[in-house]
Amino acid sequence: MKPLLAITMGDINGIGPEILVKALAHGEVWSQCQPLVVGSLAHFQALAADAPGCPPPVRVGEPEESAGVADAVPVLDTGIPVPPRRPGELDGEAGRCAIEWVRTGVTLAMEQRVDGLVTCPLNKVGIHQAGYAYQGHTDFIAELTGSRDYRMCLFAGSMRVVHISSHCSLRDALDLVTEDRIADSVRIAGRALSGLGLARRHVAVAGLNPHAGEEGAFGQEELERIAPAVAQCLEEGLECSGPHPPDTVFRRMWKGEFDAVVAMYHDQGHIPMKLIAMDEGVNVTLGIPIVRTSVDHGTAYDIAGTGQARETSLCAAIELAAQFCQGGWTPKTMLRPAVPRGAES
Repeated sequence: MKPLLAITMGDINGIGPEILVKALAHGEVWSQCQPLVVGSLAHFQALAADAPGCPPPVRVGEPEESAGVADAVPVLDTGIPVPPRRPGELDGEAGRCAIEWVRTGVTLAMEQRVDGLVTCPLNKVGIHQAGYAYQGHTDFIAELTGSRDYRMCLFAGSMRVVHISSHCSLRDALDLVTEDRIADSVRIAGRALSGLGLARRHVAVAGLNPHAGEEGAFGQEELERIAPAVAQCLEEGLECSGPHPPDTVFRRMWKGEFDAVVAMYHDQGHIPMKLIAMDEGVNVTLGIPIVRTSVDHGTAYDIAGTGQARETSLCAAIELAAQFCQGGWTPKTMLRPAVPRGAES
């Protein structure tokens, strides 16, 4: 059976609802999953009228009712008061809706009433105006799932990056480059590659400094933190290597030498990924007990309501979530150890 994916609408004043109706106009999306929209029925209905090929929405009271819906998009309208849509305008009430729809989606996934969660973008300032202190989806979902050691990642086809840290200053990010976090990130990356059913799961670890430190000439982090973490993971039977010079390791992955790269901070991983796959990238949260993917862009208030927003990243996020679900990555197996290559039973 196709996986049932809860898809949240995101900030209604951003491009999330627009790319959602466009994505659901693609037959390929329906061949990969059974979508369940979590959001506003009225807003979805208004936007779907301008998306040729998108089936009309129908309200469902429970996610299980989605299986009986034909030729329509099941929408779980949670009853949260939704403000009028004003494209491009910051609105704390729109932020409240966006984050509460995520709460609903996470709850359904934790209860295994849906197989996975896909999220459209929300605005960090908007959720702060609504009284929430979170930096975005990732830390909110981690709190809801009781996950302490989680990672924000970017996937785009054969390009996969796991970040040591995400939304913090570069000065603070340097303090997070520790042997334990690096080793845990390699393990998390290995589990992700296993969850996708890949036969080869080679994780490359990027260096922090130019030329990966040049044997200590440009910094000690590679010698004192990164190399010991790689050695520890190798002893555990994981397929990994590094530290590699960060200015070449991503290209080497792109050419097929590696299956994932562990990046030392946000921009080190994001810049090459968005240069190569700006519209096809998927934000993945790893280290949590549910499948969760998202677009790799924000609310794009500057183009909201203009019809310019592209649904490519959302389609890729839906496809990847379906792959994780169909590859056996479920709440029951999410936290299993990565199996070393050649040791599969």
